[in-house]
Amino acid sequence: MNYSVDEVIQYIEEEDVKFIRLSFCDVLGHQKNIAIMPRVMRKAFEFGIAIDASAITGFGSEVHSDLLLHPDPSTLCCLPWRPDTGRVVRMFCTIARPDGTVFESDTRSLLIKAAEEAEKAGVSIEFGSELEFYLFETDEKGNPTKIPYDNAGYMDIAPEDKGENVRREICLTLDQMDIEPESSHHEEGPGQNEIDFMYSSALSAADNAITFQSVVRAIAARNGLTADFSPKPIKGKPGSGFHINISVNHKSRRELLNHIIAGIMDKIREITLFLNPVEASYERFGSNKAPKYITWSEENRSQLIRIPATPEDAVRAELRSPDPMANPYVAFTLLIYAGLYGIKEALPLPDSTDINLFTAPEEELKKFSRLPGTLAEAREIARNSSFVREHLPEGVINAY
Repeated sequence: MNYSVDEVIQYIEEEDVKFIRLSFCDVLGHQKNIAIMPRVMRKAFEFGIAIDASAITGFGSEVHSDLLLHPDPSTLCCLPWRPDTGRVVRMFCTIARPDGTVFESDTRSLLIKAAEEAEKAGVSIEFGSELEFYLFETDEKGNPTKIPYDNAGYMDIAPEDKGENVRREICLTLDQMDIEPESSHHEEGPGQNEIDFMYSSALSAADNAITFQSVVRAIAARNGLTADFSPKPIKGKPGSGFHINISVNHKSRRELLNHIIAGIMDKIREITLFLNPVEASYERFGSNKAPKYITWSEENRSQLIRIPATPEDAVRAELRSPDPMANPYVAFTLLIYAGLYGIKEALPLPDSTDINLFTAPEEELKKFSRLPGTLAEAREIARNSSFVREHLPEGVINAY
């Protein structure tokens, strides 16, 4: 629903809303919020709600610590797991300085700007998310353990798949929030699950990815479990990916998509830090369907980018290297700019790599460029990237 300011005020009055959560992310993509009362709502829309920026990662020091949250009325959403009496709603916010200028390290605003740049170029780039996560048991005090909720495998069913009812509850909750899950299933790892989304605009897809993680954690906790989105929670078991499906809404969609893929492949080493921001991200690469080399192919899940089998009018590219620790606003921002670079330069799509890279001999693998192998290497490449510095502010880069 795309609510206006007046419609939000009316909704709050008529639907017994008692708390409004103003939500935003720090530079690394960790969701934050402040709850306000209904009587403050009009002030929030007119002037913003102040926060202490010095306490938020990447937002600044105590010297200039005041920032203002400006709620986006189009993102109004009731939180279904909260009480029906005295309801709780949430809105995502953009962040500004007291003089009204956009805060340069507000990653949601960075994505808004990137999407506008794409529209100016006559291109609408859309995203769909596939997020994997583990469900672990909790101890008698409710603290997380590393004991998987089940020992099921890929697409197993109950009773081996104990996460079936939890996924169902997650999907129904998302549906109540006007977020469209497309499919859900048990993944390869013990206690590992995946839920996929329909594609949408870049901003909506990023908002939905952030919402998804909070919903999964809330529903898991309600079932006495803990949800883990880290890229490699169990040594020797499959890691969790944040597969990003990229499509372009244009009459020449396949031609433009080829340029977008070429642009992403050209810039992928420079932006990997922001798609895979923790040390464990690099333990995932090269095994259990997580890519290691900068290649593409049709359907092939051993590649960095694959073109799934779909009708021509629904063609898309799936980027398989990111993991759930990525800030989706930063990830989508950089992917848009990399895609626009590929379009502007009319970069040709490299030859496809139609082999299984997980079983290919070492001699054959030597001819392919590789993703960074460690967090330190990814940081060094990003630090020296003019592309990264052109599209991300210093504060964001420094936080990584």
